[in-house]
This record gives sequence, structure tokens and C-alpha cells, in this order.
Amino acid sequence: MASKPCSSLMKSAFTLNKKLQPPSSSSFLVQRMLHLNFSTTSSFKQKEREDEDDIPTSGISRPISQILQELNKKVPDKLVATRVEDGFTMKYIPWHIVNRIMNLHAPEWSGEVRNITYSADGKCVSVVYRVTLYGTDAEIYRESTGTANVDEQGYGDAVQKAEAMAFRRACARFGLGLHLYHEDLL
Repeated sequence: MASKPCSSLMKSAFTLNKKLQPPSSSSFLVQRMLHLNFSTTSSFKQKEREDEDDIPTSGISRPISQILQELNKKVPDKLVATRVEDGFTMKYIPWHIVNRIMNLHAPEWSGEVRNITYSADGKCVSVVYRVTLYGTDAEIYRESTGTANVDEQGYGDAVQKAEAMAFRRACARFGLGLHLYHEDLL
């Protein structure tokens, strides 16, 4: 229906054009292309404005209190792993799961290794890791350490293990998975 007014407008323009100069098929094609370009551009801009209204923006940047509230929720048991160390069974959240939880609840977080230190005898390595949360009202960070034996067998080297431990602990300082440390008291 919108094409009827446009086509009558084009006929008027063509008629006016015919009166001013000799008819040529190329001038009509140029006018038609200009019309199509204008209508396509304006409908694209209209669609772009409609799409902007559908984009959720409230979930990306939030106040720190809301981010911390989400991070302090209990992590589902199916995401918790266990390992035996020195005869004790320990529950923990693997670093890649912690990373995904951070991306979900605090998408504007950052993490960095602040320091790597080897023990004097070279048997242990310690990593200091900082996690920073960015909210609409503030920016806060927590640091923690992780230590691993250099000779310990398993997946990854000692620095990777110490970094993963320090990362998980720094996130726990925001409340993520903190319930695992207090389960026996609940």
C-alpha cells in the first residue's frame, strides 16, 4: 500500500521530467534507483530504531550490590566437583565453571595475575590473583593466593594450578561458592 503513493510520485516526477527534457530511459532509471535507495534507507533506519527498543541493556551494567547478591547464591551441586587430598574429600568449583558464573553474573569483571613467586627450594610456586568487578556505582577488587607443588603430577603445570586456585579463592572473597567452606556448619 505504501508503494501506491510512491509510484504516483514517481509518475509525477517522470511526467515533470518529460516536460523539461527529452525522455530517456537512463534518467528514469536514475530516478527510480534514487527512490529505491531512499525508501530502503528510510525503512532500514525505521527497522534499526525498532531493534534498538528490543535490546536489553539493564543486565550488563548493574550496581555492585546486585552483582554481589547474585554471586553469593548457592552454586548448584551438579557444578561442584570433589577431590581427595591428604585423605580428606574436598568440594570445589572448577575454575572454568567459576569463569562462566562470573561472565553470567558480572560480565564486566576482569582478572589478572599480580605476582608469581617460587619458594627458595624451588619446590612450590605461589600466585597472587586479582579479580575486579565493575558496577554502575563502584569498582571493587579482591586478591587471593594459590600454591602448588612443582613436582605434583596431573593436568597442567604448577603455575596453572596455583593460578586456578588463586582465581577461585579471589572469587570466593566476593561470595562465589563460599557456602562450600561452611557446609559442615549448616
